[in-house]
Amino acid sequence: MEIKENADLVRRLLDVMEHDILPLTEAGVTKGNKVFGGALLRKSDLSLVMAQTNNETENPLWHGEVHLLKCFYESPAAKTESTRDMIFLSTHEPCTMCMSAIAWAGFDNFFYFFSHQDSRDSFSIPHDLKMLKEVFGLEPGGYNHDNAFWHGRGIFDLMAKLPDAQAQPLLEQASRIRDRYAALSEAYQAGKDDNAIPLN
Repeated sequence: MEIKENADLVRRLLDVMEHDILPLTEAGVTKGNKVFGGALLRKSDLSLVMAQTNNETENPLWHGEVHLLKCFYESPAAKTESTRDMIFLSTHEPCTMCMSAIAWAGFDNFFYFFSHQDSRDSFSIPHDLKMLKEVFGLEPGGYNHDNAFWHGRGIFDLMAKLPDAQAQPLLEQASRIRDRYAALSEAYQAGKDDNAIPLN
């Protein structure tokens, strides 16, 4: 099923971030986890299948996206929902591990709010870009956003294509979301020395 990249999609992705992922992330940060999270939505009606957040204090592989997939496949929904029929929403542009996990799980898309550069510059978590460079020899953004497995799209790129009247309220909501994540990032950075995450 084709995903219509329009204002309705952007509005729904932002709503899921603000009302479903962020509360989970706020609780996760109090346990020492990073601020990354994700959600699965049905392409047919944009309804929520599941939201999750980072859980690296339990296992350093439980990035927001991978932890979401773990929880999905442990749930009854995995027996009735096809990944080909879902949208994958990531709060932050997925790292190389998470991009691969999205592909292995059969998703043909992902949408992200914060870029890799945001993770490095605004969240003081540079590991995504460092791995792209050190392991794969890629510059920031150098991976193929359109490939045989999936199409990766930035939510701000979608908003930039909208008419001003549609984009403005979405940009205001996005600004509100950014502010909440900035506060969570400060909380995470203040306490990260007390957790056992290898790449914190």
